Amino acid sequence: PGPWMLTFRRILALPMLLTTVGLLWLLGRQGGTAAMTAGALAALSIAVGLWWVGLRQQAGRSRSWLPLSASALAIALLIVTAPPRTVAAAPAPAIGGIEPFTEKRLAELRSAGTPVFVDFTADWCLTCKVNEKVAIERPETRAAFGKAGVVTLRGDWTNGDPTITRFLARQGRNSIPFYLFVAPGKSPEIMPQLLTSRMLIERAVDAKT
Repeated sequence: PGPWMLTFRRILALPMLLTTVGLLWLLGRQGGTAAMTAGALAALSIAVGLWWVGLRQQAGRSRSWLPLSASALAIALLIVTAPPRTVAAAPAPAIGGIEPFTEKRLAELRSAGTPVFVDFTADWCLTCKVNEKVAIERPETRAAFGKAGVVTLRGDWTNGDPTITRFLARQGRNSIPFYLFVAPGKSPEIMPQLLTSRMLIERAVDAKT
């Protein structure tokens, strides 16, 4: 359609690069440094192979796809030699009023009449991370929670915890973000997927009164 398309194509390469960086970060969070390194090497191998294919196509050579076979072989070797995935032996300790989610702990807090905010999140959930920054982790929200004695139970679904999956299914959900606010003596309230600090502060104040 015109030379402008070449410029547009280069512009679109930038969000693709950012997506690659984000995926490598997630891979590192889930599989550790070894997995992130293997992913980076695989991506580099594909990039070099495609660049080579492009050069061969411009030169008019037959079987221009041959360099990709070398990339495929390199990726296969990375997969075969990748270290086994390890699973954390114990849940993370409580930090700043935030505890790991378990149904047992939720039941204990409800029996004690303690207000609870349940936060199901994952490293790959962009909406979850936005809610954490703009609402959940705001200083005014944490202050209101602390004043009202609200305990936050955080369920990390990054690696597909089966306990969380079953709990979500009982709530009629199969995805995140998913938030519950449990005030003393009341049924759990399912909160919107997009949170504001004001929503959480209002519920903390109501739970205190």
